[in-house]
Amino acid sequence: MALPKISHPAFDFVIPSLGKKESFRPFLVKEEKVLLMAKASNDPADMFRSIKQVVNNCALSTNFDVDKLTIFDLEYLFLKLRSISVSNIVKVSYRDNEDSEVYDFDIDLNGIEVKFPENINKNIKVNDAITIMMRYPAAALFDDKEYFNSGDQAYYELILRCVDKIVDGDDIHLASDYSHGDLEQFLDECGVTVLQKIQEFINNSPRLYHKLNYKNKLGNDRLIEMTSLTDFFTLG
Repeated sequence: MALPKISHPAFDFVIPSLGKKESFRPFLVKEEKVLLMAKASNDPADMFRSIKQVVNNCALSTNFDVDKLTIFDLEYLFLKLRSISVSNIVKVSYRDNEDSEVYDFDIDLNGIEVKFPENINKNIKVNDAITIMMRYPAAALFDDKEYFNSGDQAYYELILRCVDKIVDGDDIHLASDYSHGDLEQFLDECGVTVLQKIQEFINNSPRLYHKLNYKNKLGNDRLIEMTSLTDFFTLG
């Protein structure tokens, strides 16, 4: 006699960058094993790749493509899955740099949101004819070993991977149609102010956001702003 099949509930979450709903099941023991193995490796890159795998495994739509998500989409969905799979409460501790005391907090993951910046332009003008169209860092980055091994060049490599299109008058050049070297050569020929605008776009990407307000033992009001997965969990 075969063992019984276990059914699991479905939950709808909105993909922040797309504004559309997708259905997910909770992550199970098999996904927890993936996370534990990655954490045991003590390599943050392995942990982020396992998070991507878990989100992909839990998606119920056959059309779901985890590589089309942004990094902030992936982080947000993982928090939502953790909330329905384990608990919506996460315990975190922070040491206050004024009084050196450690303060404990219970974070409700259901209150986490993605904060979108205001007045940030994805379209960077190179000159009157040429515009670089940027995209937010993609979840596919977590499988990019070349990026993770780029060392001091990681930030520049991130910029290259966030170029979506280059528009030259009526001609549209998809970044995916060109080699890494071609894109690097093109960007190297741009003015410094172009790079500064690209950096502003990258540095102001949407991100997880939650704030903690408390009063320390010196009687001072304190604020902690949580903006990434590593603020909620120890990864690696």
